[in-house]
Amino acid sequence: MTYAVAVRLERGLVFAADTRTNAGVDNVSQFRKLHFWRRTGERVFVLLTAGNLAITQSVVSLLNEPLSAETPSDKPTLMTVASMYRAARLVGDAVREVQTIDGPSLDASKTGFSASFILGGQVGDEPPRLFQIYSEGNFIEATDDTPYLQIGENKYGKPILDRVLRPDMRLGEAAKLILLSYDSTLRSNLSVGMPIDMLLYERDTLDVRRVRRIHEDDEYYRKLSAHWAEALRAAVADMDEYKG
Repeated sequence: MTYAVAVRLERGLVFAADTRTNAGVDNVSQFRKLHFWRRTGERVFVLLTAGNLAITQSVVSLLNEPLSAETPSDKPTLMTVASMYRAARLVGDAVREVQTIDGPSLDASKTGFSASFILGGQVGDEPPRLFQIYSEGNFIEATDDTPYLQIGENKYGKPILDRVLRPDMRLGEAAKLILLSYDSTLRSNLSVGMPIDMLLYERDTLDVRRVRRIHEDDEYYRKLSAHWAEALRAAVADMDEYKG
């Protein structure tokens, strides 16, 4: 399983994804689920993936193939689409292509076609945008009312985002909130595991400058987790006891 989340802020975008894949209790491994493309000064795309790893890797490969081809493609690519909307359509088309090829055999084996994606970024002067793309290839866009998107095992990390997240937050504030969201998820679900890949995109920079992998022994993450647990205990202790 996976937990991936992205936030759209006035100052830019924040992305995070864990790296654990689980094909059974005795088959746990790590794979990157945060991918990005950039043409500095022109466009930046970040893609988070969840679901069947073979499907999501095939989708990423379909997006990468025309970018590395010796002969320029006459079809749209991430480096030629005119907007984030068109980029989301491109990812959706790749999902449908993989489904056409692999869907029947997955259905026959009762495995099913399961994959989801979050795509965010900025193209030119267009504001940063954020999309969630489903296994059918269609998608929705984050709005002012719902400025964040989640895929995978999201139920444990959702409450803190609902209560605290604001579009006017600084990128670092939102990143802190996302890590607390992960802290809750990691404590309650063994199918989500560290390290966590995180990327902060600053609006209008059209470049990727703040990306890192956060491991379990990361000093900031450990202090944040401990402080959060202490704050929760103190808050509960300060509340009146139930007298009914």
